[in-house]
Amino acid sequence: MSVPDVSVVVAVYNTMPYLTECLTSLVQQTIGLDRLEVIAVDDGSTDGGGEELDRWAERYPGTIKVLHQANSGGPAKPSNRALDIATGRYVFFIGADDHLGPEAMQRLVATADKLDADIVLGRMVGAGGRYVNQAVYKPGNKNSITLADSALPWALSNTKLFRRSMIEENGIRYPEQLRSYSDQPFTLRAVVAARRIAVRADYDFYYAVRRQDDSNITYGTPVTRFLQDAEVVMDTVADVVTDPESRHRVLRRNFTWEVYKLVSARFVAAGPEERRQVHEGVRKLAEAYLTEEMRASLDVHRRVPISIAQHGSLEDLEAVAEHYAEHGLGPLVIEGDRYYVAFPGFRDPAKDFPDAWFEATAGESSAAVQREPATVTLGEGVLRLEWHSHLPALGPGASVSIGSQKARSLTAEPVDGGLRIRAEFALTDLAASWKGRPVKFRHSAAEPAITRDLTVIPPAVVTVRYRNGLRFYTVALRTNSKARLTVVVSTFGPRRLAGRLVRKLRPVLGPRQGGKTPA
Repeated sequence: MSVPDVSVVVAVYNTMPYLTECLTSLVQQTIGLDRLEVIAVDDGSTDGGGEELDRWAERYPGTIKVLHQANSGGPAKPSNRALDIATGRYVFFIGADDHLGPEAMQRLVATADKLDADIVLGRMVGAGGRYVNQAVYKPGNKNSITLADSALPWALSNTKLFRRSMIEENGIRYPEQLRSYSDQPFTLRAVVAARRIAVRADYDFYYAVRRQDDSNITYGTPVTRFLQDAEVVMDTVADVVTDPESRHRVLRRNFTWEVYKLVSARFVAAGPEERRQVHEGVRKLAEAYLTEEMRASLDVHRRVPISIAQHGSLEDLEAVAEHYAEHGLGPLVIEGDRYYVAFPGFRDPAKDFPDAWFEATAGESSAAVQREPATVTLGEGVLRLEWHSHLPALGPGASVSIGSQKARSLTAEPVDGGLRIRAEFALTDLAASWKGRPVKFRHSAAEPAITRDLTVIPPAVVTVRYRNGLRFYTVALRTNSKARLTVVVSTFGPRRLAGRLVRKLRPVLGPRQGGKTPA
């Protein structure tokens, strides 16, 4: 029997009915079943997933191999079992609730063979509303990337094609003590060992699915377990990644993502003892790995809680985490050309926390423009918007505009530590033939100015018509998937209106003189 080109590893735990689509996408790969080996490991599924795997193995006995084991608590152990029996020249890992584009394996194997690459990343996209960071794919196809010269630190999942001989020669396996993040140490060790890493972004290779129940293999994991796993991941980075720039970039990713999650919503939901352990654990991680350059590069809503976990008390961290959960980025303080978020502890003489921790960029500060989506009404010749903002005041440089047209009226009143802002546009002021202009807020009290496309609660009335002289106008409101509002204006004159009336009346009046009557 010939050696398959690629072994696809599927760790399975309670992923029905998504598992069926995953397996379907594998057996439909254009690379052909004779070049493909699928190794699925049932990690004690209780939803019928094990039986589903057995049915598929009976249908494709030369392609699909199934192993069953008691639940291990994570994907590491089943992935290692599959690696132990894999025979393909390459190995690829797929989540049991995800699926592949039909040409995925054929394209990835061809790229690896052509370039003699040890790892190939194929473009991954979200499905069902799942977000997937696209930074590593944005530059397009790349024949060689590293941790230091690309967004690879943000793409450390195991959903890649690996040369199996490289994996075996370097003894790379998943750390089975990890319930979460176990693919990061595996992928990091492989990345460091690889001679060449390539990216292909010209095809949708991998569809990462957001499940309707929003569950996954780490559902119900306590925050202290995430802390333990993050410690292992970051210790692995320090041990394995020897290039200083690469290490800095990967650790910055860890503080931005894994560590921040420990001091945000998971922290707020934790009990007193868990909070104490997280505070102490994050303090140790920051002491060991957080440089001042790295701290300054973090977004303000991440920088503040991580810095306070390092240098403040448990009560300080609780105050910041709970404030952000309730209020977001606010209140905002504007001083000259600088923006600050007044989290608890900001300029508290008893704390002496540096102002630099609380400083925000104009882009970050734009989140303070809206605490909530705006309400929008359309009628009586006026488009009105109203929303709650964290801004301290509206200066003379504040404006709301649609295209080049500014609101006729922009007012604000103090409320609940911020402002209640109202903007009004006269419909007769809106430019005709707009195909879709965003409603944009601008605040230029400091430079660079704060700008933001306003988000709205979808309005009840989305289209109105009005007359201005001999011309008639239609104003339509549209919202995209991010609830951002755009305004579409179209116009028509008497001739076009007459044509519309004729078309509406024709069924009543009958066919035109000399016209044909339908058979």
